[in-house]
Amino acid sequence: MESTGPTDLLRGSGGPARPTGPGDRVRPGTPDGAAPEPPTAGPDRPPPDIPGGPAEPPAPLRHASRVGAAVLVVVALIHVFLLFLHVAPANQLSQRYARQIQGWVYPFFEQNWRLFAPDPESAQPQVSVRAVRTSAGGARQVGDWLDLTAIDNAAVRHDPFPSHTAQNMLRRAWTGYLESHGTGDIAYSDRAVMWQEYLRNIAVDRLTAARPGTYAGIQLRVRTTPVAGYDATGHRLRTPPTAVQTRVLPWWKVTSHDH
Repeated sequence: MESTGPTDLLRGSGGPARPTGPGDRVRPGTPDGAAPEPPTAGPDRPPPDIPGGPAEPPAPLRHASRVGAAVLVVVALIHVFLLFLHVAPANQLSQRYARQIQGWVYPFFEQNWRLFAPDPESAQPQVSVRAVRTSAGGARQVGDWLDLTAIDNAAVRHDPFPSHTAQNMLRRAWTGYLESHGTGDIAYSDRAVMWQEYLRNIAVDRLTAARPGTYAGIQLRVRTTPVAGYDATGHRLRTPPTAVQTRVLPWWKVTSHDH
């Protein structure tokens, strides 16, 4: 009679031996004698490769992403630096590069405040516009005045989150025109021409939105009222009618591009 060893007892009918090592285990649901499952990851074994994982982007794409991120960071730093020079008190650097700073800031990034020295508005402009049409017979038809400032105030009133367009665009366009033109209406610099076109385009857009149509020209009227102060008791003072200044600008031609 042959002797039976421990290994023989663990074998099936001629099948492979059952796993006996600490890292081997029998797959659940399989009969004794089935092939042992490959060892899984453990403290002393690295995890097996997982097929179908995210592929690393190609080298050109990685390089382009790094370059794009670096460009955005540089542009952001330049933007913050130029805005700082714009709102900071006048210094040698801001005076030397005033043209470059103004070219970057105006009209889209204009700031209506000053660092360390706030400059609140001391007057309230009321901008109105009227337009002229040319009839088929060649006659000029001048329309009534449209109060653009009242339209902006109506859009802001009772709105908890008013838009920057309704609050500041028209008012800042007029302030820029006033600063670049002074008391006259002739543009002597490229910046003055830019402010004139900017103000005209805003007026045309607001006019066509309220009164759709095609116009040959527009004219602006601005009534400037000083901001009323308060007396010793806290009551607001009345502004005398003589303090209100009215300025009528010349007629500006409107092209199809302005529409």
